[in-house]
Amino acid sequence: PPAMSRRVVRQSKFRHVFGQPVKADQMYEDIRVSKVTCDSSFCAVNPKFLAIIVESGGGGAFIVLPLAKTGRVDKNHPLVTGHTAPVLDIDWCPHNDNVIASASEDTTVMVWQIPDYVPVRNITEPVVTLEGHSKRVSIISWHPTARNVLLSAGCDNLVILWNVGTGEMLLALDDMHTDLIYNVGWNRNGSLLVTTCKDKKVRVIDPRKQQIIAEKTKPHDGTRPIRAIFVADGKIFTTGFSRMSERQLGLWDLNNFEEPIALQEMDTSNGVLLPFYDADSSIVYLCGKGDSSIRYFEITDEAPYVHYLNTYSSKEPQRGMGFMPKRGLDVSKCEIARFFKLHERKCEPIVMTVPRKSDLFQDDLYPDTPGPEPALEADEWLSGKDAEPILISLRDGYVPIKNRELKVVKKNILDSKPPPGPRRSHSTCDSDFSQPGLEEVLEEIRALKETVQAQEKRISDLENKLCQFTNGTD
Repeated sequence: PPAMSRRVVRQSKFRHVFGQPVKADQMYEDIRVSKVTCDSSFCAVNPKFLAIIVESGGGGAFIVLPLAKTGRVDKNHPLVTGHTAPVLDIDWCPHNDNVIASASEDTTVMVWQIPDYVPVRNITEPVVTLEGHSKRVSIISWHPTARNVLLSAGCDNLVILWNVGTGEMLLALDDMHTDLIYNVGWNRNGSLLVTTCKDKKVRVIDPRKQQIIAEKTKPHDGTRPIRAIFVADGKIFTTGFSRMSERQLGLWDLNNFEEPIALQEMDTSNGVLLPFYDADSSIVYLCGKGDSSIRYFEITDEAPYVHYLNTYSSKEPQRGMGFMPKRGLDVSKCEIARFFKLHERKCEPIVMTVPRKSDLFQDDLYPDTPGPEPALEADEWLSGKDAEPILISLRDGYVPIKNRELKVVKKNILDSKPPPGPRRSHSTCDSDFSQPGLEEVLEEIRALKETVQAQEKRISDLENKLCQFTNGTD
């Protein structure tokens, strides 16, 4: 017979990963998912809670449900409702499962403490409000290893890093992006950021040096939004569109940003592909908003480097998607990912499983994975220290820690001169100040006057600059 094709099927323990929705009674029903047009995922999950941005008359709100509270959601279930305009993004703190941050069209970022019990009425008081953006804030992301460090990015083309523990702005990256920022991602130890922008550039930024260390113009030729994330070994994975409007994925090496390691066409759908990456299995899952499927690929060191595994297909399009951290998965069922797919009125968990016959713990599927302990304090990170995530074993499953309170300690304004610039944040926490004397109050008023004058000058300078840029167009 003619020579058989020599193509050997690639060995991989993830070749047969399959997705399955949970049973009907394990879904979350009667949730009015937000209809805001925004490419965020609208959903955030951790081992304790599911949070979803919802429609709300007049302000901005999201709902938080204990993970076990499946079924129909009571229409009077309390919401988190502090924002005065729609919420655009939410993100659970990786080091405290009871703390979530929200970004809003009202230009603020708020950080919330969620109790372990279901509260009786809406949660309206954030632990801290972070004010520094001048336009809507559409992106929010916690630092992976440093305690209380939070990133926000707004439609003012500004990226701000905050210390949530003090309510202060740590860094403002303000001259780097010339247009709308599409997405921002940290690398594994939080030393670098990758951003995508409407100016068709992917940038790799060292936030503490406030430097762009690498950039690539037009990784995808099309005009529609690009997304980028860090994957293992500091490589960058992108999704975008070709000149012919086909959806593409790309894999890039920072040391040679000119040529892609891999560039693959997928289909001609027009939804932006949101990538979700699991470092432990090196699998990237692509979920398009408005798609009804999840495609997944394994990234390896052998050509073609990005290996298509399979597609989970369903009938209903997804409005958004939550992605459970590894420590929230059921290791006894060989579950390697769990998605929370948003429909118009419900949320449907989808479980990704590696088929195995044995009931024993499969240590090859579950290497030690980042746990809830931060590896650094905010000021250590700011001073230049880096640390890898502190890992935990999932051998006996992960048991969530009970509620730990986020304490915000405001610095006493008298201890230091007010920082220059118009960006201060305020907290709604009650400060435990002793009754200061008249001298101190007068001193504080004088300091505040100086700050206001400096701010007014800076604002008018910025307005003049802006006029030159925009030349009268809004």
